[in-house]
Amino acid sequence: MNESDTLADGTLLALASRLTESAGRGHARSLSRLAGGKNNQVYRLDMDAGAPLALKRYFSDPRDGRDRLSTEWDFLDRAWRSGVRAIPQPFLRDTLAQAALYDFVPGRKLVATELEAAHVDVAAGFILAINAQLHPNLVRASESCFSIADHLQIVEHRLSRLAALDPQAPRVAEAGRFISATLRPAWNAVKSRLAREARALGLDMHGRLADAECCLSPSDFGFHNALAADGRLVFLDFEYAGRDDPAKLVVDFFCQPEVPVPLRHLDRFIAGLAEGLKFDAAATARCRLLLDACRIKWVCIMLNDFLPVGAARRSFAETGEWDERCARQIEKARAKLSEILT
Repeated sequence: MNESDTLADGTLLALASRLTESAGRGHARSLSRLAGGKNNQVYRLDMDAGAPLALKRYFSDPRDGRDRLSTEWDFLDRAWRSGVRAIPQPFLRDTLAQAALYDFVPGRKLVATELEAAHVDVAAGFILAINAQLHPNLVRASESCFSIADHLQIVEHRLSRLAALDPQAPRVAEAGRFISATLRPAWNAVKSRLAREARALGLDMHGRLADAECCLSPSDFGFHNALAADGRLVFLDFEYAGRDDPAKLVVDFFCQPEVPVPLRHLDRFIAGLAEGLKFDAAATARCRLLLDACRIKWVCIMLNDFLPVGAARRSFAETGEWDERCARQIEKARAKLSEILT
């Protein structure tokens, strides 16, 4: 972690004021850290005059090659210029400081128990809106997939990373036992079943998607990255966005664990996307075929805290007891895996 990751509040406020004034938004009077950021730091900026703004500082580490700032900024800038308004307005970025200035959205997170079909329809409409003017040279999404084999390789890669856990992490022995005795065998079973089902459906595991079959995906898309604000939904966090398999967007939407979307809405979500994204029978089949592979992937993601870079990223983004978080992540991983095993 570099020195800018430990900026004092005074230095942060100076950075915020420089950005707000450069963007023509006036002087930032004060800032306060917002809860919930898993990979970054987000602050509310109260201004001398006018509505509050948001300052976002992005995690950067040589072991994690993602350019989170550029990816999110380019996505939001393109979408805003195209007329999409279910996002925070981007104002200014500072690449050197790995920070950007956005509109502040005064909304609340949804909870799983309040999700209805109407929310799913809004999410589908958002995906169609951002794809209405898809740029042909759009960069690939993080962990983008253009064949069924790519989806499997993503899981294999994440599992292989979990072979080298941080020995300093709390409960690392428990995590290691879970990975070797439960997670790996579950993945082997899922992988074998998926291959059989793909053959039965006549799907080529290695067949590459044509450009027209791909979509612009926010990646990590779901209601965990949305706020209910003034009777509408505003979608957030596009650090992994880019060109991808629409089936990956669909299965991630239903497998993300923070605000689970009931599977009873799967057909509705697929139908909402089908015409605009030009789904064919193979695309619809992939959406169902890849669900368990995606669940395994999310189990691996939950265990990222046991990786050295995962610990550094979480330390940058949030405070709290490491032991408590590691225990919670193992519990969540077991729960997600049980969706397959039961």
